[in-house]
Amino acid sequence: MTESLPTVAEEKTVAEEKPAKPLDLSLGVEEELHVVDLATRELVPRAPEILAGLDGDRYSAELHRSVVETNTPVAATLDALRDGIVRLRRDAIRTAERHGLGLVAAGTVPLVDLESLPVTPTSRYRRMLDDYQLLAREQLICGAQVHVGVPDRDEAVAVTQRVAPALPVLLALSASSPYWMGEDSGYASVRSLVWMRWPTAGDPGELRSAAEHDDLVADLIASGTITDPKMVYFDVRPSAHVPTVELRVTDSCPDVDTVVLLAGLFRALVLRARQEHRAGYPITHVRPPLHRAAMWRAARSGLEGDLLDLPRSPAPVPAAAAVERLIADLRPQLAELGDWEQVFDLSVRALSRGSSASRQRRAVSRRGRISDVVDLIVEDTRGGATGIGLAGPGDTVPAGLFPYAGSGDEAFSGGDIAPAYAGIVNVLGALGSAGLRRREDARDDEQRARGITFSVAGEAATRLFPFDLVPRIVPAEDWGRLGAGLIQRVRALDRFVSDVYGDRTVVRDGVVPEWVIDGSPELRPSGALVGHDGVRAQVAGVDLVRDVDGAWCVLEDNLRVPSGIGYAMQNRRLTVSVLPELPIPDGLLSVEPTPSLLLRALREAARPAAGDDPRVVVLSQGPEDAAWFEHRMLAEEMGVPVVRSTELFVEDTRVYRMRDGKRSPVDVIYLRMGEDDVMHAPGADGMPLGPSLVAALHADTVTLANALGNGIGDDKAVYAYVPRLIEYYLGEKPLLADVPTYLCGIAEQRAEVLRRLDELVCKPVDGYGGDRIVIGPHASPEDLSAVRRQILAAPRRWVAQEVVRLSTHPVFDGHQLSPRHVDLRAFVFTGQTSSVVAPAALTRVAPAGSMIVNSSRGGGSKDTWLLS
Repeated sequence: MTESLPTVAEEKTVAEEKPAKPLDLSLGVEEELHVVDLATRELVPRAPEILAGLDGDRYSAELHRSVVETNTPVAATLDALRDGIVRLRRDAIRTAERHGLGLVAAGTVPLVDLESLPVTPTSRYRRMLDDYQLLAREQLICGAQVHVGVPDRDEAVAVTQRVAPALPVLLALSASSPYWMGEDSGYASVRSLVWMRWPTAGDPGELRSAAEHDDLVADLIASGTITDPKMVYFDVRPSAHVPTVELRVTDSCPDVDTVVLLAGLFRALVLRARQEHRAGYPITHVRPPLHRAAMWRAARSGLEGDLLDLPRSPAPVPAAAAVERLIADLRPQLAELGDWEQVFDLSVRALSRGSSASRQRRAVSRRGRISDVVDLIVEDTRGGATGIGLAGPGDTVPAGLFPYAGSGDEAFSGGDIAPAYAGIVNVLGALGSAGLRRREDARDDEQRARGITFSVAGEAATRLFPFDLVPRIVPAEDWGRLGAGLIQRVRALDRFVSDVYGDRTVVRDGVVPEWVIDGSPELRPSGALVGHDGVRAQVAGVDLVRDVDGAWCVLEDNLRVPSGIGYAMQNRRLTVSVLPELPIPDGLLSVEPTPSLLLRALREAARPAAGDDPRVVVLSQGPEDAAWFEHRMLAEEMGVPVVRSTELFVEDTRVYRMRDGKRSPVDVIYLRMGEDDVMHAPGADGMPLGPSLVAALHADTVTLANALGNGIGDDKAVYAYVPRLIEYYLGEKPLLADVPTYLCGIAEQRAEVLRRLDELVCKPVDGYGGDRIVIGPHASPEDLSAVRRQILAAPRRWVAQEVVRLSTHPVFDGHQLSPRHVDLRAFVFTGQTSSVVAPAALTRVAPAGSMIVNSSRGGGSKDTWLLS
């Protein structure tokens, strides 16, 4: 800012010494708002649908059916005016969103189809269309009109004459319309150019009294140019219907604070003009061509170029200097009105932020997409600071983004907002669909920059890891109970796998039938080669679901190569980056300790040959692996190398890593490959790595985490026996519930399954990632017939489960929030001395219309807020 503006100490003096505020200079604003379709981002003629749900005293139609006009209550202060603007915007936006529509406070909307935009069907507007043709058809512009109370009409006319030199600065501050009919116009306010085509727009010339003004209007009507006084579109005019002076030059402004700044400046201009008029000071007229040039320059440049600082000089000055000089000149009036500090602060903000026109152009420059402009101005119109969408615990679910109320929804159950989600709903409601789409763009940019990808079955190329912006909350009470149950379950399964490849006491004692174990596709001879007792599943993933009544149960166990740890961490980081305004709940667990906890469990798995400083590597197939991003991320976070099989070789039953001609010993291999892939992968010497790796494993010189053969613990037939395993191995009652499961290898249970095929979920015991699951209530007769034949042909290869009525959670689908089924993958790290549940868990989201949540099957994910 220039030195002509006050210091902080001077501001305090002004505030302390300001005289009483003139009470008659009341304020009001009329805002014209474009109506856009939130899906197509196009201007649409659907204002009547919105107006039908609004108060007719505060909202009205305009020439085009694509515009809603708001009229604030009379306000004495800028704060009261702001409240009025916000309140009207909030109600109008909520009403619009019920119809899938958005409102835009900007001079123009870029995406327009002229053929689909009829005028409002009143006799007055139809006559205007007949008279003005092109001017009326292309009147697809919106302005913000500021009213200041001046009851005396002679004085009002005198005021209009005296404020004219400052109008270019006000136009520049408001500039929000760089795009016209899908293209960059080259102007910051193309609206003002379109507006100036009307025959009664602009400077009215010299007028000395209300009588002269009225005579001019009467002559214009007599000329047939206009049909009524409301069609006088002078830059500043005595209002045709209320006792005010009306400013008409400014664009509609997405940012409410800009409107408040304009109102504050215009009121100060009116006060100064009235004071000068009453004191008899002569009017300083600017010659009409120079005034037009100044207005043109403001429309061309906005705040990003030069303005003409009239009447001081016709020479251009930077826009910021012109704004600062105007505010400095108006300081006495602003102080008298009690508006000095507020207007000063708002001007600093406006100049630092730049014009809306400039921000719109930056939005296009990032991706070259004109739709991004609409998203930006919809978001700015809603404005995070406006309070739009705010809701409290137990409030009714707001319209627009929140159109549904599911009985089993975790955030919007029964039509009310769950207390834990009130803060999240506040932020989402303030952003709106356009704002959230912009945040999704930011999310995608960050994911591309970081290489956060995942492969989907059947697709050759990787895609960005699917991440929904709406976080999921797991309450502290739930998480505490789940944590204890998860550790219990993994301990029992780890004991079971060791027993299966050892003495099989579990079979001998009649706990699990031998055919369940021997018939498992995941029973591997290599599992018996671990040369020691102890932990086999250093990293376990357990999939949990929550039913519509809020009860949790285990859906599946993963003791082979559970993925998702790194993605769960990255989801949190994305949330913090993309939605920093989300309120952080008390007790939220940080995901950042997760890699160190994982590394501790891996290091504790090392055998005595490793010494005091075990060397750990992450073994991956490389970029072709679906979860390659996670492999690299976890290795980097743990400070260990990620290797491919071609970097490993075995010599004298010791495993080494070869890199740059040097070799280094390896003590623990964190497996991120399936067993078959490991066994057949080439080593550094070109020979299959599997046989020599097994030899090292049997010699007890290396640890594979997780151990070969662990898949027996994931078997879906074994799942039915886990509650018994917990009691058998630990002597404890299970803390977590299971889904009731039927084994088709048992005759009585098979008969029950075949009788209720259309009610149950059928799964092959070797299924993985949702493969070949048949959900009876959603299956076709052909699907049920096919699964019946398969069960009869190989009954021991199938299980069936009762259908769990899964809870839903809101996801943003690009237009609104929609319910999707979710599960939760939690991770347990087990060392030699203790087990810990990772503070990072992955919520997986089913596609629309599906109950299968696996990312490998096209599902999504969420940031999961675990509370402690």
